[in-house]
Amino acid sequence: MVSAAARRKFWGWGLEGEGLPTSEIEQLGAVFTRRLGIDGVRVQEPPRVEELDLRAPRLVPPASLEPAFSTDPYDRAAHTYGRSFRDLVRAFRRDYAHAPDLVAFPRGEDELTSVLDWCGDAGVAAIPFGGGSSVVGGVEPDVGDGYRGVISVDLRHLQGVLEVDGTSRAARIAAGTLGPALEAQLKPHGLTLRHFPQSFEWSTLGGWIATRSGGHYATLHTHIDEFVEAVRVVTPRGVLQTRRLPASGAGPSAERLFCGSEGTLGVITEAWMRVQPRPRFRAGASVFFASFADAVEASRELAQSGLHPANCRLLGHEEALISGSGDGSQSILVLGFESADHELGPWLARALEICASHRGEARGGESGGDSDPAAAWRASFLRGGYLRDGLVRLGLISETFETAVTWDRFWEFHEGVLAATRQAVRQACGGGVVSCRFAYVYPDGPSPYYSVFAPGRPGQELEQWDEIKLAASEAIAALGGTITHHHAVGRDHRRWYLREVPQLFAAALRGAKAELDPAGIMNPGVLLEPAGGTR
Repeated sequence: MVSAAARRKFWGWGLEGEGLPTSEIEQLGAVFTRRLGIDGVRVQEPPRVEELDLRAPRLVPPASLEPAFSTDPYDRAAHTYGRSFRDLVRAFRRDYAHAPDLVAFPRGEDELTSVLDWCGDAGVAAIPFGGGSSVVGGVEPDVGDGYRGVISVDLRHLQGVLEVDGTSRAARIAAGTLGPALEAQLKPHGLTLRHFPQSFEWSTLGGWIATRSGGHYATLHTHIDEFVEAVRVVTPRGVLQTRRLPASGAGPSAERLFCGSEGTLGVITEAWMRVQPRPRFRAGASVFFASFADAVEASRELAQSGLHPANCRLLGHEEALISGSGDGSQSILVLGFESADHELGPWLARALEICASHRGEARGGESGGDSDPAAAWRASFLRGGYLRDGLVRLGLISETFETAVTWDRFWEFHEGVLAATRQAVRQACGGGVVSCRFAYVYPDGPSPYYSVFAPGRPGQELEQWDEIKLAASEAIAALGGTITHHHAVGRDHRRWYLREVPQLFAAALRGAKAELDPAGIMNPGVLLEPAGGTR
């Protein structure tokens, strides 16, 4: 367990004692009061463990496994929610009705196998838990009434870079390894996985694989599955280990079955990952566009150029303003290249030519200075979890949703999603801001990422967000986008996911789950309906 002096907040982002100071939260409140045209905001105090009314555990583990389990109120509270807006609001309401009965901390794969065996025999749901950073209800122990109880399975003891193959440029890494520890242990070898989701600080390799996380690269190798060479998974039916191969045409890929499985088929315990030399050369610039449409066209041409910039993130006018990257009068394309092998001047020069052909104006490189829009956006991005906590403390609606769509349908899609979301924001909140950026771009389409900021009504924040989320999700589905590009499905997106995928595929997935998890104990309600009960 984590020591009290360094333990994570059970309700929010980061460690206890970290986060935005009260003075900065008050400044944030003043900014959004002016921006949203409201009279003022209130600063709520976060919950304390001793305030929570947790129901008594319904389960008693077998004596042989008792050392692996905790019933400590802090552990149970810390494994109740992820880190979405809905999770934070319920935490501030002191609503922990679905806290797990027990939290398991298996100290190795054998103990994990024994825990899952007990769950299967006893009819107990098991929720794999890495860093707990889900924003889609992926780790919430709300599993319906068909189970005797529910446990959260924390993988923190399964951590570390276990083996490095420098010849093949691959590393065997335990699934419970947090992002910073993973990179720190690869660094002495001169290597990096270079997968930096916004949750990097508090998310794990196993979580990235299970949710098909989107990482550092804005083009080309955007998702974690591009780096997965082989996986090892403990399922209720036994251990499954795929082979290390650079590529194979031998039928459907076994490891890809578990990329995006979200803990429904078993627990990923380790993986061989493709790694690379740490970059030595970098080049970048911020490009300003008076027209968002011009910026979109420049992004499309860059995505289709074969230049493969590492960073190609487009901030719309509102997004640039909110992130502090610009004044709201222009869209900004944050552009960057990196390599461990060669200088990048020609790549950047050609990219800037493309931007200039769409009336983009480059203003300096990625200097990292206070006036650098790329640096401002990066700082805002990396502090996203702390900012969300602060906005929830202010009683504001603050949430995001992301998707992807092909270029030929983008404008109809974007305008339709914006119109539906803005109308819902007006109806639910009386007004607010909806901004857009491109998180990733591909030759065949972008991944638009939308942010919502609006005034909340005390005691009605969940209902307000649910109304907005429903409208946005229905528009995404109706206009042909995906319900999620990289945030995962979880419980929150399940209804739209099951509309998005072909029915025969969903049936095949249920068949795979029935084979690997016959008792239906693994993360019930994520991706598919709970097998042991109704939600």
